Amino acid sequence: MNASIVIMIAILCYLGLMVLIGVKFSRTNSSTDDFYLGGRKLGPFVTAMSAEASDMSSWLLMGLPGVAYLTGICDATWTALGLAIGTWLNWFFVSKRIRRYSNQINAITIPDFFSKRYHDKKLLNGIAAVIIVIFFIPYTASGFAACGKLFSTLFGVDYMAAMVVCAVIIVVYTALGGFLAASTTDLIQSIVMTVALITVVFYSGHLAGGFGAVIENAKALPGYFSLTNTYDAATGSAKPYGFITTCSMLAWGLGYFGMPHVLLRFMAIEDENKLTVSRRIATVWVFISMAVAVFIGICALGVSKAGAMETLTGSDSETVIVRIADLLSRHGFFAALVAGIILAGILAATMSTADSQLLAASSSVSQNILRDTFGIQMSEKASLIAARATVILISVVAVFLARDPDSNVFNIVSFAWAGFGATFGPVMLCALFWKRSNRFGAFAGMLTGGVMIFVWKYLVRPMGGGWDIYELLPAFLVALAVNIVVSLLTEKPDAAMEAEFECAVGR
Repeated sequence: MNASIVIMIAILCYLGLMVLIGVKFSRTNSSTDDFYLGGRKLGPFVTAMSAEASDMSSWLLMGLPGVAYLTGICDATWTALGLAIGTWLNWFFVSKRIRRYSNQINAITIPDFFSKRYHDKKLLNGIAAVIIVIFFIPYTASGFAACGKLFSTLFGVDYMAAMVVCAVIIVVYTALGGFLAASTTDLIQSIVMTVALITVVFYSGHLAGGFGAVIENAKALPGYFSLTNTYDAATGSAKPYGFITTCSMLAWGLGYFGMPHVLLRFMAIEDENKLTVSRRIATVWVFISMAVAVFIGICALGVSKAGAMETLTGSDSETVIVRIADLLSRHGFFAALVAGIILAGILAATMSTADSQLLAASSSVSQNILRDTFGIQMSEKASLIAARATVILISVVAVFLARDPDSNVFNIVSFAWAGFGATFGPVMLCALFWKRSNRFGAFAGMLTGGVMIFVWKYLVRPMGGGWDIYELLPAFLVALAVNIVVSLLTEKPDAAMEAEFECAVGR
């Protein structure tokens, strides 16, 4: 049987399973609380793996290996290390508090949490919802683009057609099954991603002539195997990687404090005491998976040097796993089947993030904007219909944005990540850990973070030199400072809000 047919069958079986899960859980959604938060019924393993699968996205299997392939371990390693540290900090400090606090005030979305935490009915709810829509739509678009790249690279099919088909499948199971379907599929997808990473790293090492040859090849390139330099393929020389740039990449970890699709997993676990187990599972998986992804990029360059694969440039470097799977598929039926599982892993990475983003964005529109901000009253059935319709509408916009096959997954994800980290991160930390914070500080901090992201990226960072810092770091720090200063300059929270805080944090 032709290898392409075997791969296609494996992928179609995987996609069919995702749809079946959506159909199954569609029968369990009787309210918007079920649809958006799964009735707070998640177990510790599902919570851990769905949180990390939805977090990593196609960036893990496309963006991160691609960066390592082009420039060496420096940029990829510092970014991965920042994310790994941020993951642990978020689980250790934020997860239990937000689970307890959100349950106490009956909040089912992040904008809903901010609104009820600060006793603000419309302003915080509305602006937080708008921010989610602004940053999640391009984030979702990057996932759809990754799907399109996968099929167009492997099968030579039209990028747009492949991307639309994948988007439709994601929309179907998400719109039908809601949060429980997304979380269950995320668990399965994390397993598939793990299998893909392990298989590719060993096979690519074999193609390159062994891991010893991979390391020697990396060391031979100036700056490639360094944590203080990057490799510049255009000039064949090392490029210095300064202290400011290192801090900038480590700052990726700050984004976790504001990621709605990760924070919602914390809110949805059945018992806050089980979050300790979830934290251990999630942290170990993240550290190992990102280390393997970086090493895959290094191995892939060895494969190119060995002549088994063409040398890749630009955004094509993000397809290294796709191309290695294609090489594997040429060795018989079983190898083609394994290649299909690897490629399903890339789909899994994309879909696990896209479904969570769609849910968060749809909840912002149907629950937080229509129902809470504008006061449009709907029955539970009508709310579910509105939620599902919003999933479809947002997907259409994301498909439109993803129509360019040359879009760079890493760049799109980095901007959206910074957006959430700077707008929600400081507000979330103040809301959970500082009793004196108030709605004025939260509003000012959120608005400042959002504005700073655009100002720094498009006006300050292009100046270069010491200003060339990842926009998340300065935006996060400025937004946090503004939140604190405005809170101190305005009225103190009332006694009821303070008592609510003390009860939630266990004081």
